[in-house]
Amino acid sequence: MHKKFENTQQWLDFDREHLWHPYTSMHSPLPCYPVVATDGAYIELADGQRLLDGMSSWWAAIHGYNHPVIRAALSEQLLTMPHIMFGGIAHPMASELGQRLIDITPEPLQHVFLADSGSIAIEVALKMALQYWQSLGHLNKRKLLTVRGGYHGDPFACMSVGDPDNGQHHLFTEVISKQVYAPRPTITFSEAWEPSDIDALRELLEQQHNDIAAVIIEPIVQGAVSMRFYHPSYLASLRQLCDEFSVLLIFDEIATGFGRTGELFAMSHADVCPDILAIGKALTGGTMTLAATLASRKVSQGISSGSAPMLMHGPTFMANPLACAAACASIDILLDESSEATYPEGWRNRISAIERSLKSLEQVADHPAVANVRVLGAIGVVQMHNLVDVAKVQARLVEKSVWVRPFGHLIYVMPPYILSAEQLSHLCTSIVDTIIELY
Repeated sequence: MHKKFENTQQWLDFDREHLWHPYTSMHSPLPCYPVVATDGAYIELADGQRLLDGMSSWWAAIHGYNHPVIRAALSEQLLTMPHIMFGGIAHPMASELGQRLIDITPEPLQHVFLADSGSIAIEVALKMALQYWQSLGHLNKRKLLTVRGGYHGDPFACMSVGDPDNGQHHLFTEVISKQVYAPRPTITFSEAWEPSDIDALRELLEQQHNDIAAVIIEPIVQGAVSMRFYHPSYLASLRQLCDEFSVLLIFDEIATGFGRTGELFAMSHADVCPDILAIGKALTGGTMTLAATLASRKVSQGISSGSAPMLMHGPTFMANPLACAAACASIDILLDESSEATYPEGWRNRISAIERSLKSLEQVADHPAVANVRVLGAIGVVQMHNLVDVAKVQARLVEKSVWVRPFGHLIYVMPPYILSAEQLSHLCTSIVDTIIELY
């Protein structure tokens, strides 16, 4: 029988000795800050200090923490049915969520697979694409094409379509499947479009389309590897190429969905629709783990026409009712423009206001240690010339009562949408001052 921890130091010591954290060594980990509560835009530490959250808990908690509408939805659902298997059983919250997702995504996407995490949504998307061609008798279409600089999750299939050289998974390059990699897009979001930017990808499709099942890409924003913003016309051209060469197109909107880039989904910047769409992170407002993979009728009918017509995937917590309730509430919060709404000016205007505030990061654009500053929607990025000392930068920001988690060469923010102008100013000023003080 274990003893209950009597104080903060006891459970913090246990954490240090026994619990693995993301991308962290067990024996020489980065510092962990003891969090005991969350409220709105703030994270409360064990000593009572409150940190302004600049990360939305890895881009998921778009409405901040403990939103009363989501909390009420969870409480109601908890009393009736917190979980039920989805095999052979239907429940109303899955249908409620499915209807919302179909309503807010492009019309061709009519079939919804409710997964239990973003990585699994990508696994399902890849499996859909491969099974589609197998069902149609194109057994040679087993490869996936992606662009360098991307990230699509940690499982092995997901790793295979991440950046093969500079991603998190370089240790596994000899054991993961070898896919087809095109150069990353080079024309930025705000530059003039040059059609030649996609020539290398076109050449790969021309040469290998008979073996390629699908192209998978993060629309507009290459997230966890580089936080780069590329031109919408790249997506429009990519859609045309996939149609021309009979290759499916998968969009990974797990990081960019639900308003983050200034459009409800990043693909809307290019006004294009994929054959398969993966979403997650902000789907439940960061309350619970849930994701979804949406497919067109063409894909679902193709899979169903094969000798094995069932889609070969089924997570234990697929379509968890509690998570579905949270997701329905979060979508309603985002889209509601009533007088009692969280965003009475509308979510789009709120994102525009955040973008204007984040542009104050450009104060350090000419700093000798800074390579680039870029802002899109509710994403602000300061790219340094050298690798960021995460522990040092983070400690200085915590001193300023701000929570930001740098990685690689980047000090970046993806804040909750509820931040006020004053809070956004404090967030950006803290980053600017930290860079000036430490560099």
